Amino acid sequence: MAYKAYKAVKGAPQGRDAKRMMEKMGMKVDEIEGVTEVLIRTAAREIVIEEPIVSSIVVQGQRMYQITGGSAHERTPSTETPPPAQVPDEDVKLVAEQTGRTVDEARVALKESGGDLAEAILRLQKQKTQT
Repeated sequence: MAYKAYKAVKGAPQGRDAKRMMEKMGMKVDEIEGVTEVLIRTAAREIVIEEPIVSSIVVQGQRMYQITGGSAHERTPSTETPPPAQVPDEDVKLVAEQTGRTVDEARVALKESGGDLAEAILRLQKQKTQT
């Protein structure tokens, strides 16, 4: 129904009436300008829509996106692993100071925790109590 009302607003002679009807129903439609690509990603595939027309529709506080037009193609998701994150030296020094461990041990703990300072400190403290 929202699609039909939206199409009525986009250039048909009764557009003004349709727009009023949508406002009474609590609908607000805005076209998102400058969209060059929309990507829908699942675990098994990616759907790429190039040069689409994208509209944002708000109905009763819920936002929906309508994608029309454009050319679509599918691809398999890339299996490349992202490069390992660089751990800032300040974080390594802080973890080493807080735990009394070496800088190398602190760096390894930070990499294992994904850069989470608190988790790295807890890991090293836990290892210290176990030894």
